[in-house]
Amino acid sequence: MNFTRWSARLPGTQRRAAARDDRSSVPAARAEYARPEGTPAQQDDAAPAPSGTATAEGLPGPALDDLSAREILGRLPAPVALLHGPDHRVAYVNDAYEAAFGPRPSGVPAAEAMPELDRLSVLPLLDQVLRSGTPRTVKSRRTTEGGSYTVTCTPIAGEDGVLVYAADVTDHAEAAERLRTSERRHRETAVTLQRSLLPQELEQPDDLRIAATYQPGGTDAAVGGDWYDVITLGAGRTALVIGDVMGRGVRAAAVMGQLRTAVRAYARLDLPPHEVIQLLDVLAAEIDASQIATCVYAVHDPNEGQLVYASAGHLPILVRDEDGTVHRAADPTGPPLGTGGWVHTSGTIALPPGSTAVLYTDGLVERRSEDIDEGVASLARALSGAKGSPQVVCDRLIRSLGVTAEHDDDVAVLVVQHPARTGADAELFHNAALDLLGGIEAAPRARAFATGVLSSWRFPVELRDLGVLATSELVANSLQHGTPPMRLGLRRTDRRLIIEVTDGDDHLPRRRQAEPADEAGRGISIIASIATSWGSRRTPGGGKAVWCEFALPQ
Repeated sequence: MNFTRWSARLPGTQRRAAARDDRSSVPAARAEYARPEGTPAQQDDAAPAPSGTATAEGLPGPALDDLSAREILGRLPAPVALLHGPDHRVAYVNDAYEAAFGPRPSGVPAAEAMPELDRLSVLPLLDQVLRSGTPRTVKSRRTTEGGSYTVTCTPIAGEDGVLVYAADVTDHAEAAERLRTSERRHRETAVTLQRSLLPQELEQPDDLRIAATYQPGGTDAAVGGDWYDVITLGAGRTALVIGDVMGRGVRAAAVMGQLRTAVRAYARLDLPPHEVIQLLDVLAAEIDASQIATCVYAVHDPNEGQLVYASAGHLPILVRDEDGTVHRAADPTGPPLGTGGWVHTSGTIALPPGSTAVLYTDGLVERRSEDIDEGVASLARALSGAKGSPQVVCDRLIRSLGVTAEHDDDVAVLVVQHPARTGADAELFHNAALDLLGGIEAAPRARAFATGVLSSWRFPVELRDLGVLATSELVANSLQHGTPPMRLGLRRTDRRLIIEVTDGDDHLPRRRQAEPADEAGRGISIIASIATSWGSRRTPGGGKAVWCEFALPQ
């Protein structure tokens, strides 16, 4: 191979021969004229050429034009190889290449003599470079020796050859890997925290069937603060909540955990949905005013067949009727939590037997390429044809909306079904009610009514007697401290007996220790001691409801 012809094409070598001829033909008089005045002529031999370079000791070095291509390549600190011919035979490797990969015999095809090029994915590029005449690069490839290189293959014009230049990027690759490992650990920590703060097992109310799905974003997406919860409130009522903290990572997950804990605490107060959202709004601003969160809080009462809800900047609830018609919850919707200065209100949407409600976060419906309303419409179309158990509906909605493991945002979905009960199953669910009219004579009527109803429901004698005693105490409490209108309600499910008395007074009873001489104050204590649970709440429009539950023998 003609190495001289190759070297003539390297930078600077095209001018070498001409530069030497020019220097040899300069007349001595011209050289003398170029010397500064007073400089002895005998010093000319030691003076460096104007184009020379300084050495490490400050002494003049050889000019670039005085170096051959072999000397230039040999002095490079990066591995360099010259390959020649269609089978890419080894023409030359510099000292840095031999130091990195070992000596390579000349004249042998690269596929045989240079296995490192195969490990660096360079061999397939050599034919492409020769054929196209265009340089190609592979970035940050690791060798079996442990180093990482970025390799550029450049065609040598007219010589049917390729120059292979390898830049050692081991330090950069290791730093990038450490960064990726750190980010991966940070993400795993956030996902673990997020999942640990979500319900490990959903509560399953008597009258509803519920399933939920949480899917974090793909590996390139930071974990958000999506969350959900199901809270049984007593007397057959259930609170449903879903929210989204707009931040990312551990901080968003931590804020989410605080909000979820607060929701459970506020729910135990059995407040209307808009009051719960109002309290959360204040709390979110105190936790971190810079992190905005959305939330919707809804309460289902089986006696009313609807969801009462309040929303803080969250996406609307969707409800699918038994015939496939999908309804979208209308306003009221206030601003996100933490913004303050807004008076939230509650709205309602029907949830009759046979219907399915879906609560979700924006990761399910939001896409960069389309308006979010189009995403909600797509979800409504998917819900209209989604049948099966709540978990099956969850999975179908996730697939229909194109959510995969590499999705770029967190997704939380809560599916709530109010099953239509028929046949023997329906016999386990009954309601009975009595308006408490008149004065103190309402108490014996209530006891007689409860005795007859509980007997018709075929409860054991012991449970029937406890139910009649609880009815008597609740009615007596309402007659003494409440105001009309008063109403007694009895409800049985497949798991419990519920007794509830409502009246027009909004002062909630509390349990207290009665003194021995007191003639009153023992009713609530008696109920608390004989019932599985009890509670009270204010009702919409004024008034209160006091209730207790008895677990049925399974």
